[in-house]
Amino acid sequence: MYDFNQRPELNITPLVDVMLVLLAILMITAPTMEYEEQLILPQGSIQKEVSDIEKLDISIRKDKVISINKKEYPFNNFSNEFKIFSKTLQKETPIHIRADKNLYYGDVMYILKVTKESGFEKVSLITDG
Repeated sequence: MYDFNQRPELNITPLVDVMLVLLAILMITAPTMEYEEQLILPQGSIQKEVSDIEKLDISIRKDKVISINKKEYPFNNFSNEFKIFSKTLQKETPIHIRADKNLYYGDVMYILKVTKESGFEKVSLITDG
């Protein structure tokens, strides 16, 4: 007859052996596995030359006098003067606008609007701190 008080012993030795063999196989094959990612690198152009375009500095003083590369223009005539002046410039020329902090926001935006309407796309507002 079967004795119910007796507990069966679990023999886990074969399980440990199998796991150690699998671990050894994994440790040997893992460093030799390689993953290849296909990269598409950009191709450079040898024929294209980089042209050095001068930037244009526009600064507006507190008394609304506008200077473009150290030549001064009155605020009221700036639209006409800038359109005449900008005909000699390339439209890719970067323009940096600096303004006194005491000016009205609308006055600075007027200068920005005039430069954009003249066909310039690279217009930046520059702050000093």
